[in-house]
Amino acid sequence: MSKPTIGFIGLGLMGGAMVGRLQDQGYALTVVANRTRTYVDQAIARGASEVTTAKDVAAASDIVMLCMDTSVNVEARMRGAEGVIAGLKPGAVVVDFGTSLPGSTRTLGDEVAAAGGHYLDAPLGRTPAHAVDGLLNIMCAGDQAAFDKVQPVLKELGENVFHLGALGSGHTIKLLNNFFGMTVANAMCEVFAMADVMGVERQSVYDVIAAGPLKSGMMDFVKGYAVDSDPNQLAFAIKNAAKDVGYYSQMASDAGAESIMSKCALSALNDARDSGRGDDMVSQMVDFYADRFKG
Repeated sequence: MSKPTIGFIGLGLMGGAMVGRLQDQGYALTVVANRTRTYVDQAIARGASEVTTAKDVAAASDIVMLCMDTSVNVEARMRGAEGVIAGLKPGAVVVDFGTSLPGSTRTLGDEVAAAGGHYLDAPLGRTPAHAVDGLLNIMCAGDQAAFDKVQPVLKELGENVFHLGALGSGHTIKLLNNFFGMTVANAMCEVFAMADVMGVERQSVYDVIAAGPLKSGMMDFVKGYAVDSDPNQLAFAIKNAAKDVGYYSQMASDAGAESIMSKCALSALNDARDSGRGDDMVSQMVDFYADRFKG
C-alpha cells in the first residue's frame, strides 16, 4: 500500500525535526519556506519538493501538516487565494500541530469541511529531540474517520497518539496543560527567589519540598536552573509561555468563565517578555523574580 503524500508548513526547530523523521520513514514531502530556510534546505537536500505557496502545498498533498506558532499565523496560511483551503484536494486531511485557540480551530474546521476536506487539531508534547526519534506526545481531535486515516502517519511521529474527541479538544487540553505547568513553574521560581530574600539556601528549600507531595517534574525542571544553572531542562521560552497562558485566558473568557489563577502567571510572563527576557527559558523566571524583590 503506497504512503500518502504529505505537505508540511512551518519548518522551525520542531517542524524541521518532524519532517526529517517523516523522510526517514520514506514519505514524500512538499514544503514551503516560512521564516528561515535552514530546515527547508535540509529537507530539499533529502528529496523534498519546494513550492512557493500554501495553496501549492495542499494541491500536492493527501495530508497537510502545519506547525506554526500562533492562531493568527495558522489562519494566514489556511485562508486566502494562496492558502491551504484554496488548493485542498477532495478528502484531504489538514493537521494543526501548533498550540492554537480552540475557537479558531473549530472555525477553520468548518471552512475546510466546506472545501471537501477534514481538519484535525493535534498539539504536541515533548521536544524536538523526541521528534527526531518519533517519540512525541500527540493530542489529536476531530472527525474519527479522518483521524483513523492519518493515525499510521501520526504513529511515525509520536510514541503516544491520543484521540480526544471533537475538533478543538486537543487544543483545549494542551492549553489546560500549559496553563497548569506554567503556573507551577512560576510559583516555584518565586519560591527560590524568595528563599534568597529570606536568607535560606535554594538547595535546602528544594530538599524539603521534594521530600513531600509537591515534588514534580516541573519542580525539578525549575530547580535545574535555580540550583544547578542549567536552563535547558525546561526548554520552553518565556515568550511562548506567555502566549500559551494568554491563549488559556482568552479561551476561558470566550467560554464566559474568566480565569482567576492565570492572572498572576500571565502578568509575570508578560512583564518578563516585555523587559527583554522573552527568549530566556521559563526556569529563568527565577531571575525575573529575584530582580523584582531587590526593588
